Amino acid sequence: MFNSWHKSSPLPDRAGNIVSLETLVIGRGLTHLPAMPSEPVLRALIFLSAFGLLALAEGIAPFRDTTRRSRWPGNLGLFVLGIIAARIILPLGAVGYAAWLAGTGAGLFNLLQAPGWLAISASVILLDLAIYAQHVLFHKIPALWRLHRVHHADTEMDATTGLRFHPLEIVVSLGIKLGAITLIGAPPVAVFLFEVLLNAGALFTHANLRLPAGWEARLRLLVVTPGMHRVHHSRERIDTDSNYGFNLSLWDRLFRTYRPEPAPGEANMVFGLETFRDPRERRLDTLLTQPFRTPLPPDETCQDACPKDRPG
Repeated sequence: MFNSWHKSSPLPDRAGNIVSLETLVIGRGLTHLPAMPSEPVLRALIFLSAFGLLALAEGIAPFRDTTRRSRWPGNLGLFVLGIIAARIILPLGAVGYAAWLAGTGAGLFNLLQAPGWLAISASVILLDLAIYAQHVLFHKIPALWRLHRVHHADTEMDATTGLRFHPLEIVVSLGIKLGAITLIGAPPVAVFLFEVLLNAGALFTHANLRLPAGWEARLRLLVVTPGMHRVHHSRERIDTDSNYGFNLSLWDRLFRTYRPEPAPGEANMVFGLETFRDPRERRLDTLLTQPFRTPLPPDETCQDACPKDRPG
C-alpha cells in the first residue's frame, strides 16, 4: 500500500470532503507503490545519492579541471534558497498538488479516467516536453533571460551547475510546471517520477564527466548527455541557442534545435557568458543580484558577432 505521502495534510476531495493525500492518491487508482518514506525524504535520498555518485565520477573521469572551492558555496547556496522559496509558495510541493488535483477530477487524464499506466507514462513524457518549451522561453524572453542567465554565467561546469538557478526562476518555473500538471491532469506518481528524473537529470547533464565516445553517441540517441548539454553552455550564441532538452533528446531533434558539437570544438569551447566573468560573480550575494544588473558587453564593436549576455 501507499504509505506516508503527506498524510498529515488534509485536502478537499471532489465532493468537498476533507481527506488525506493518501486517500486521494489511492482512491484514484493512479499509484501502485509499496510502503515508502515520505515523498520529500525519498526524493532527498535519491538526490543525495545521485549527487554523491556524480561527484565521485567527476573525480575519476573529468572533462576538465574545475575549481569547486570557489564555485560550490554560491551554486549550492542558490539551490537551498530555491528549495525554500518553492516550499513557501507551495508547501505541499508539486506531488501534493497533483494529488489534490486528482481528487478534483480536473485535467485531461483525470477527465478521461485514463488507465494508470497510460496516464503515468504519458504524463512523464509530456512534462518533459513542457520543460523543454519552458527552457526555450527563458532564452527568448528578455525578462526571463535575466533570471536564467545566472545559470549560464557559470564559467565552469559540473554537477552543481545543474543546481545553480536563481530563486525567482525557481518560482516562475514552479508556476509553469503546475500549469502543465493541471492541464495534463498528471497523476501524483508521474509527478514524483518526473521530479526525480528532472533533478537527477540536471545533475547528470551538467556533470564534469567525459563519457566514452561510444557510450556518449548511443546514450544521446535517447537522453541528454553531459557532452550534448555542454554545447548549450558554450559562450557562443549559436551554441547557447541549441540543445534545450533536460531529459529526452527527442525534443531537440524534433524541433531542430539539436547541435552535436560546439562551434569552436570541444577543446576550444569556453563556458559561460561574455559578461559576469569576474571571480566575485561566484559569490552568493552577487549571484542573487545578477538579474537586476545589466553590464555592457566588453567589446560593443563586435555587435551581432559578439557572444551576448541576453537574447535579441
